[in-house]
Amino acid sequence: MATATERAILHVDMDAFFVSVELLTRPELNGRQVIVGHAGERSVVLSASYECRALGVRSAMPMSQAMRMAPHAVVIEPSQGLYQEFSRSIMAIFREITPLVEQLSVDEAFLDVTGSMRRLGSPREIGELIRRRMHEELGLPASVGIARNKFVAKIASTRAKPDGLLLIAPARTVEFLHTLPVRALWGVGAKTAQSLQESGITTVAQLAALTEKSLQRRYGASGTHLFALAHGMDDRPVEVTREEKSIGSEETFAVDVFDTEVLRREILRLAHRVSARLRASGKEAGTVVLKLRYADFTTLSRSKRIDYPTSATGVIAKTAHALLQGLGERPQAVRLVGVRAEKLESSAGGYQLSIDAQEDNWRQAEQAVDRIRERFPAGALRPASLVRPLHGNVPDGHRSDPGSIGTEAG
Repeated sequence: MATATERAILHVDMDAFFVSVELLTRPELNGRQVIVGHAGERSVVLSASYECRALGVRSAMPMSQAMRMAPHAVVIEPSQGLYQEFSRSIMAIFREITPLVEQLSVDEAFLDVTGSMRRLGSPREIGELIRRRMHEELGLPASVGIARNKFVAKIASTRAKPDGLLLIAPARTVEFLHTLPVRALWGVGAKTAQSLQESGITTVAQLAALTEKSLQRRYGASGTHLFALAHGMDDRPVEVTREEKSIGSEETFAVDVFDTEVLRREILRLAHRVSARLRASGKEAGTVVLKLRYADFTTLSRSKRIDYPTSATGVIAKTAHALLQGLGERPQAVRLVGVRAEKLESSAGGYQLSIDAQEDNWRQAEQAVDRIRERFPAGALRPASLVRPLHGNVPDGHRSDPGSIGTEAG
C-alpha cells in the first residue's frame, strides 16, 4: 500500500468518545469506571469507559442493567453540545488530510487517502499522523483501521481498539478475514449468523470455502453478498456528501405520562433542541414529525408540512403541538415522545421574510442563544418556561437523541 496505484481506505473511530471528552475536564476520573448517560432506570448507556466494558457494560444497554454490572461506576450526564463541538474539530482534521471523507457519526469516518500518499507518506504514516494529531490537538484517543476497502478497514479499526492501528495489506486481506468468526463480517446480524451456524458455518474460512452458487441456493440474493464479504470484495467509494435526511430528538419518560401539559412542555423542549441542530447544520425543515410511543410500546407518528422551510423553534413547536392535539384522546399513557424535522433544505439562501415582528425577534434571540452555547457548550442555557419542573414530572430518565447523537460503540 505504499504506492498511489493501490487504493488506501482508513476507518477512524474515536475510543469511548463521549467518555473520553468528559474526562478532559474530569481528569480525576481517569482509570475509573465511568458511564455517560442519564441516571434514570429507563434510560440507556450512551458510552462506557473500558473499565466498565471489561465488566460487560455496552453502549445502548439499559442503565439499570449496566448499574448492576458496574455498581461503583460514576454516571455523567451527557454534554451534547460539547460532543458536537469536538466532532466538528475531528472532521476538520480529517479534511486537512484528504477531501475524501465520509462521516458516519459524530466520532467515526472513512477516509480515502490514496491521493494523499505522495504528500503525507504511506497509509500507515497517515494513520499514525491522525492518531498523533487527535492526541496532541484534542487530547482524544482514536483507533485506525487501514485496508484496500471500507468493509475490511472497518473490521480492522474494531480489532485495533483501544487506541491502536491495524493495517491489512491487500495481499493479506483474505488471510486476515479467514481468521475471524462469521459474526465479524459487516452486515451479518444475529439471524444470519444463526442460519449459518445451523448449516455448520461459524468462521469466515468455512463460508469462503462454499461457492457463490451454493450460497445463492441457500440464502437467495444474500448469498452473493455473503460470498463477496468472505473474499474481502467491496468496491464502494468513500461518499463525500452525506446529506442528513432528518434531524430529530426524542425522550423516554422515567414514568409513563398521561398529562397533556407535560407532553406539550416536553415537545417544546425537544423543538428547541431540533431547531438548534438545524441552525448548526445550516438546514431548515419543510416538514415536522411527532412521534409517540405508548406504555405497551405501540408507536405512531404524524407529520405536517409547514408553509415555508424554517429552523424557528416557535414554528416547529407550534406544528408539533398541533399534531399532538390532532391525535385526540390518547388510549394509554405515553412512554416516549419525539420531534423530528424532515424535508431539509439548505439555509444558505437566507430565510423567509415575515411581517410578524415577533417572529423576527425570536429568530434573533435564538441566534444569540446559539452563539452563547458555542462559547459555553457545557452551560445549561434554556427557555425560562422549561426551567421549573411541571407537577414534578420532568422526565429524568431520558434516552438521548438517537437520531442526532445516539450511542457510540467505540
